[in-house]
Amino acid sequence: MKKFLFDLFPLLLFFIAYYFAGIYVATGVSIAASIGQIIWLRMRGHRIEGMHWVNLVVIVVFGGATLILHNDAFIKWKPTVLYWLFGITLLAGRFIFGRNLVQRMLGKQIQLPAPIWDRLNLAWGIFFLLAGALNLYVAFSGHFTEAQWVSFKAFGLTVLMLAFVVVQSLWLGRYIQAPEAGKDAPPEKN
Repeated sequence: MKKFLFDLFPLLLFFIAYYFAGIYVATGVSIAASIGQIIWLRMRGHRIEGMHWVNLVVIVVFGGATLILHNDAFIKWKPTVLYWLFGITLLAGRFIFGRNLVQRMLGKQIQLPAPIWDRLNLAWGIFFLLAGALNLYVAFSGHFTEAQWVSFKAFGLTVLMLAFVVVQSLWLGRYIQAPEAGKDAPPEKN
């Protein structure tokens, strides 16, 4: 839970700053928070995950363009670009390079049959592509205000991801394989 909140830190600060000072200040706060995350992890000697680096690059590029050009369209594209990068990486990793990245990330925590890993990887790839498209719709369709988009970015996409994880966990429950006998089990006492 602590890691989840840590990962949401820049997003929460963006949301708070937006309601106190507007989109441009919120963008600057989000950039600073993302840089601060990397510095904090480095100072603590923690491993900096690829996701943090990708997020940092995307927020600096799109947030920087927002601030330099004084155009909020760039920051509105940021979640879509990030999600599409994740989705394309998962799908290309599996179908072009033959690597199941979800299995590489979670394979030490849970054991699943190979076809289920493939479905899981496909599901996450599609989820990220659809979430990115949904962000574009809310940001640019004209049916939503900027404030509604900010709320959707901060809470809607997060709740959508949590719901996806819960549904997926329920689905995965029937496929999770028990560890092999004797492999991870403590020795029996006589």
